Amino acid sequence: MAPRFLPLCFALLALFGLSACNKEAKTGPGAGGGRSSGPVPVEVAIVRAQDWQDTLRALGTVKAREAVTVTAKVSETVAKVHFESGQEVAKGAPLVTLSGSQQDALLAQAQAQQKEAQLQFQRQEQLLKQQLIARATLDSAKATLDSANAQVAQIRANLSDRVIRAPFAGVLGIRQVSPGALVTPGTVIATLDDIAHVYVDFPVPETELAGVAAGQAITGSVGAYPAQRFDGQVDTVAARLDAATRAATVRGDFANPKHLLKPGMLVNVALVRGVRQALVVPELAVQQIGSETFIWKVKADDTVEKADIVVGGRTPGLVMVSEGIAAGDRIVTEGTGKLQPGMKIAAGGAAPAGQSAAK
Repeated sequence: MAPRFLPLCFALLALFGLSACNKEAKTGPGAGGGRSSGPVPVEVAIVRAQDWQDTLRALGTVKAREAVTVTAKVSETVAKVHFESGQEVAKGAPLVTLSGSQQDALLAQAQAQQKEAQLQFQRQEQLLKQQLIARATLDSAKATLDSANAQVAQIRANLSDRVIRAPFAGVLGIRQVSPGALVTPGTVIATLDDIAHVYVDFPVPETELAGVAAGQAITGSVGAYPAQRFDGQVDTVAARLDAATRAATVRGDFANPKHLLKPGMLVNVALVRGVRQALVVPELAVQQIGSETFIWKVKADDTVEKADIVVGGRTPGLVMVSEGIAAGDRIVTEGTGKLQPGMKIAAGGAAPAGQSAAK
């Protein structure tokens, strides 16, 4: 062979060798796009019903056990103020006295007429005993006396309206009037709140109402005192649900001897619900992608499929599933990150799902 053809021959031989290597690579043991055809090793557990107790959490608002805005009933000037802002008062304590000089004068006049009517009635009664007057004359005197008594009672009631009293024991808010001020019906004197005990109202979705009942223990915490826990109990569950939110208002009752909880405060409420039977799985078994929540369920042929679930509650390391699986199902608890629907798995572990996580 001529020497000038030697380089060309070497080039052709190299090209044929490279082609053979590529062919071998495509048909070798790793062919198939890099996806192994062997079973994927995972940990599997069996779903069982077991005791479940979780905590329902919600945001509530503090409300006074009793609350009122103290107002005037009549138009009059303030004669005296008997309290200071923030003062704690007893039931019936006088708060404000309004001027009543005109009413005092009317009362004196009415009492004089009452006394005269009383004397007149007594005279007529004596005359009737002596049969000197008709019975009708005595009846007329009795009617005059009754009218005078009613007039005195009415004026005394008007005078009592001029002393504004606390309708119940509680803590007063900021004073809104001063001596000499003119008040009219509806003028705000101050607010009065009974906060020795307070209510905390919080919403509970209708799906969770079965685990809520009067008398259950609840705890609360507020931003003002983050290190302090307040203990209370469920007082009432509302008979109606909000049509927009499908939630019922639950009212908790909290003792508040130091008055730390104030009306309007936001409270983080925690309600420990009773023990009940539920399907519980390890938290690692539950997958969340966007709005999709699912677990990997193992079929009879040891392949896996997605099972959409509804989470009914959580505790550290465990999830209660209310929909999507049944007792006896096998689920993947570890090794979920490499699974695809229909993939064959090599199962390891066979403990009940909740117990395997608890260990």
